[in-house]
Amino acid sequence: MQGWLSKFINRKRRQVCVSLVRSYGEISSASVDEIWHKVVDLADVSWHPLFKSTNLPYGLVPKPGLIYQVVTRFSPIPIRVFVERVNPRELLSVRILAVPGVEERISYKIESTVCGSCLSYSVTLRGWLSPLVWSFSRPYAHKVARALIEAVEEAAITAVSGKRKSMQSEFF
Repeated sequence: MQGWLSKFINRKRRQVCVSLVRSYGEISSASVDEIWHKVVDLADVSWHPLFKSTNLPYGLVPKPGLIYQVVTRFSPIPIRVFVERVNPRELLSVRILAVPGVEERISYKIESTVCGSCLSYSVTLRGWLSPLVWSFSRPYAHKVARALIEAVEEAAITAVSGKRKSMQSEFF
């Protein structure tokens, strides 16, 4: 009888831990420096499909241990974000502290390749609520890497066209 009871108690103590890991990659003609400057500008989230604004001043350099707040496009309730790791021009890893029962880690990894610069965006969800959170964020997660690359390339195009206009006004 006690063997059955101890098995039942041990079964109740186990916690359900679900882990979801997804990675998305994009290749860009922009340089690693241009992509890195866009990634570490945590105050400018205008390109992000999920985030609306942050409470950080422009120009703040992210360092491990930095905690800031982000407002999403769906809810006015701010979410806390913790910067875990920063390897300059290579990796930025943050942890999102939104809901108890879910641990979300996001990392941006930038590499220079023969074809151009490669951006890898990885999302890791852990916890018993992660399937529910993933069902809401999945449609937007695959858009983040593409939106970042498009914002960097668009900024590069406007910078080049602005230089071209100023050069034309000087010569004509």
